[in-house]
Amino acid sequence: RSVYDDQPNAHQRFMEKLDACIRNHDREIEKMCNFHHQGFVDAITELLKVRADAEKLKVQVTDTNRRLQDAGKEVIAQTEEIIRCRVQQRNITTVVEKLQLCLPVLEMYSKLKEQMNVKRYYSALKTMEQLENLYLPRVSQYRFCQIMIENLPKLREEIKEISMSDLKDFLESIRKHSDRIGETAMKQAQQQKTFSTILQKQNNVNYGRNMRLGRSRILESKNEITLKRTFEDDDEHEEEVLTAQDLVDFSPVYRCLHIYSVLGDGEIFENYYRKQRRKQARLVLQPQSSMHETVEGYRRYFSQIVGFFVVEDHILHVTQGLVTRTYTDELWNMALSKIIAVLRTHSSYCSDPDLVLELKNLIVVFADTLQGYGFPVNRLFDLLFEIRDQYNETLLKKWSGLFRDIFEADNYSPIPVANEEEYKIVISKFPFQDPELDKQSFPKKLPMSQSVPQIYIQVKEFIYASLKFSESLHRSSTEIDDMLRKSTNLLLTRTLSSCLQNLIKKPHIGLTELVQIIINTTHLEQACKYLEDFISNITNISQVTVHTSRLYGLSTFKDARHAAEGEIYTKLNQKIDEFIQIADYDWTMSESDGRASGYLMDLINFLRSTFQVFTHLPGKVAQTACMSACQHLSTSLLQMLLDTELKQISMGAIQQFNLDVIQCELFASSEPVPGFQGDTLQLAFIDLRQV
Repeated sequence: RSVYDDQPNAHQRFMEKLDACIRNHDREIEKMCNFHHQGFVDAITELLKVRADAEKLKVQVTDTNRRLQDAGKEVIAQTEEIIRCRVQQRNITTVVEKLQLCLPVLEMYSKLKEQMNVKRYYSALKTMEQLENLYLPRVSQYRFCQIMIENLPKLREEIKEISMSDLKDFLESIRKHSDRIGETAMKQAQQQKTFSTILQKQNNVNYGRNMRLGRSRILESKNEITLKRTFEDDDEHEEEVLTAQDLVDFSPVYRCLHIYSVLGDGEIFENYYRKQRRKQARLVLQPQSSMHETVEGYRRYFSQIVGFFVVEDHILHVTQGLVTRTYTDELWNMALSKIIAVLRTHSSYCSDPDLVLELKNLIVVFADTLQGYGFPVNRLFDLLFEIRDQYNETLLKKWSGLFRDIFEADNYSPIPVANEEEYKIVISKFPFQDPELDKQSFPKKLPMSQSVPQIYIQVKEFIYASLKFSESLHRSSTEIDDMLRKSTNLLLTRTLSSCLQNLIKKPHIGLTELVQIIINTTHLEQACKYLEDFISNITNISQVTVHTSRLYGLSTFKDARHAAEGEIYTKLNQKIDEFIQIADYDWTMSESDGRASGYLMDLINFLRSTFQVFTHLPGKVAQTACMSACQHLSTSLLQMLLDTELKQISMGAIQQFNLDVIQCELFASSEPVPGFQGDTLQLAFIDLRQV
């Protein structure tokens, strides 16, 4: 540092010290060389001694090497042969190993081809998967493997096309067989329900007793015989019961689903399947234009729909994800709306109650079948209530015709009974009780005409017909009782009442017929309580129940009687007018004939015979008719006398007219109808007498 700092004399001192240091090192080097010099000399000496031996050894080694080379030539040749053999052996081993790797590939590919030939496509896909993931990667360097790898996608596409073709065939098959599948399912559901109903009836003794009244006893026995035969036939042919699996081979859809799932296109397959099934659903739900004409049209329509949803339910339970409960519910709701719309439209064309009843039975079986598969059917039973109203309307129209035929065929005269047997026959048809008539000896006559028991029987037949529709609607006995009473009320208040009103107003119905109609309506009104008992026995609902409706027969028959009474008054007056019109007074005659006019005597005789027929009428009706006739006769005669066109009247004409008035007064005083007090009837002619 002092040198670099350029201190005075620093460089000189540094050189001096450096020289001193060099001299010290030289001395140390010299000492070391002196120490090792003897050893070096000794080593050189030893080396000179060994040189001769080394030359001698070299000669010996050269000679040994020459002799060794000569001896090893044969060994080298054999060694080279061994090396060549070992290379061949190694190559053979390598080939064997590679063949062992290739043989499974070739075997698997051969297996793949065989599976393709026998149409085991799902197994073929599994084989392809093994080839791609396990076997081909080991030998991918070979050209034949590359060819295989290129062919595998083509085979997959071929499998997809074939499976899709099978699926289309399957869809076509279920479309053709859906009606048969549905028919089988509906038949099985109906048999099961019938069997359950029989068990229920056997356990419900009271219900069975009530249903065995009148004609229902015969019907039930017939049904039991029929059902027994049905179950016997089912037992004998139990092996013939077919299911959806028996009618349709579902393997194509399973196979196609598995194939598309393996190929990773499961969602594409699901969408395609659902789309195609929706199209088929729309075709199935499209009814034929003439479906409403026959029950077979409805049966085929329902069978196709049931078959469609039975297949969907089967697919839902045996496949995972192809269809879901949400999808089937959505499809069912869409179908249900369409079905209800179709049934509303086509059922409105049905005018035959038997066809409507068959339709109802089909709807019930249809609903019960699909309900058994888990589909909600409440809307169908709501629809049945709409169809029930239509059924009642068709029944009312049919019974309107029956009532008209009965009224047309009636002779409107009391029913003659010659002996006890005939009397019992009539009583068995109509609940008639008259202690006074029972005391009379045969032959005798019942007050009502032949139409009364026939009307009563037809009302009961109507109740039976209405009950047929109410059965199997899953309603309580109270509701059924209420429905029967309401429909019966409609029959009485609308249909029968209308028929009676029309009958009363017909021109050919005379006074005798009108009197008989009043008597008939009286007995029919009295029979209404027996109809109520009849309905109660059928439904097993007591009439004392709070919610039980009553029959309105009282007002119906009362209105008919009032109409008949009014018509009697009208016809009496018309008849009087007819007699008055033939009156031919000579107002200028000089003296009277000494006796009453012939037309008036004929009129009085007519009234007298007519009022004799009124003896079976209620007293008030007969009295009113008699009073009305006398008043009308008095008014007509008075109008004749006071006619403005009559300019003059002779005393002889007055005397002749007086004789006629006297006959009228005599007729009134003879009490043609009993029950008048004093001179009440004669007062009808008081004004005429005064004039």
